[in-house]
Amino acid sequence: MDQNTTNSTEGPCGLSEMPARTFFISVYSLVFLASLALNSIAIYVYFCKSTSQSSITIYLKNLVIADFFVCLCLILRIVKYASTSVEIQRIYCIFGAPASYLNMYSSILFMGYIAANRYMRIVRPLETRMLQTVRSTRYICIVTWTFLLCFNVVYIAVFFGSVFLSVLVSLILFYWGNVQRLRQAQRTMPENPGDTKLSKSKRNMRVLVAVFCVCFVPYHMVRLPHVFISPLLHDCTTAQAFYIIKELTVLLAVLNACLDPLIYFFFCKTFRARLNLQRFQQRNQ
Repeated sequence: MDQNTTNSTEGPCGLSEMPARTFFISVYSLVFLASLALNSIAIYVYFCKSTSQSSITIYLKNLVIADFFVCLCLILRIVKYASTSVEIQRIYCIFGAPASYLNMYSSILFMGYIAANRYMRIVRPLETRMLQTVRSTRYICIVTWTFLLCFNVVYIAVFFGSVFLSVLVSLILFYWGNVQRLRQAQRTMPENPGDTKLSKSKRNMRVLVAVFCVCFVPYHMVRLPHVFISPLLHDCTTAQAFYIIKELTVLLAVLNACLDPLIYFFFCKTFRARLNLQRFQQRNQ
């Protein structure tokens, strides 16, 4: 994910001199193993065991695919940290960085689609029924992957920053809309059994927003300043400290591949059932 990685390894402020290099190798290795195990289970459940074909399931399947490829991209990232070879850094810049960006922003978009789907089902169930069909959902997923692949050929920081901000604002608005709908239902029909469903939807949206903010907000708060400020830094200590801060936010972004199974658990009844989590399944039905 670092366009200046190759250049940074050649000067006196290169990665080979950074004391945090071993730390990142160890942590990324742990994240890789955890995300590989969790997403392998998710792939097995969704693609080998599940027969459900709903709009939310299709979005979750695509999120699983994106997370799994984020996990695979970690291999190149670990190798990049483990090696001081300029050629390895170039290989990462050519293949690893674009693939990481593609899968990170596909995860962001599919999380936004999931939030929008929940919002439409709760707040506008009749007006948006066409957008919730299996067929339309598949088209949306195909267009999304095609769109990201096309723009990934030439990376545009402003474009990806706009995607993040759009999804973040949408998540907040969808969550707020669900909360308002729940309050309205509680005022008009305090004993309505549907309140349980609305409460679960509110909880699910809270989990989605929390995972999104923890993983992606810090990265985007640091990424753009790093792009514009790092070329102006000539002091090695300051440059390395700024780089480490940026890398820590990248680590949080990659951690999304480990936290997304929380979304699968809360949003998908089939996922809970296939894992034989009967007690949790009954509680969340």
